[in-house]
Amino acid sequence: MNGVAQLAALIAATASLMAASLELFWFDRHAVRRFLRVEADSVQDVRMWAFVVGFRNALAGAGTLIGLLILRTGHEPIGATVVVACCVYMLLASLAMGLADLLGYWRPPGGSVRGTVGSSALPLAALVLAAA
Repeated sequence: MNGVAQLAALIAATASLMAASLELFWFDRHAVRRFLRVEADSVQDVRMWAFVVGFRNALAGAGTLIGLLILRTGHEPIGATVVVACCVYMLLASLAMGLADLLGYWRPPGGSVRGTVGSSALPLAALVLAAA
């Protein structure tokens, strides 16, 4: 796995961990929900879902960082496999956000576009660069 792919995976992992912290710990704040483009009539009704999504983002980010550490400490095939698996997960999870919007589950409609593009670009770049 080349250095540019590793850098893209590192940035994707960092972004995923940052999003996780917002979803896990600060979702109750209006500014956080506005940043995440989440509208809810009752925050308590969606709090559990935000926590679960945040936890999954934390796992993907941490898994990517662990894979990069394994890769950089001389176990390249194993580390690269972990990084690729985590990037695939991050990419598919972000595309699921866009699919949820297309199915009409996002309020307001179209509200997921920025997040879907933003959270898809780096894992996709890492995967394309790793395959090169």
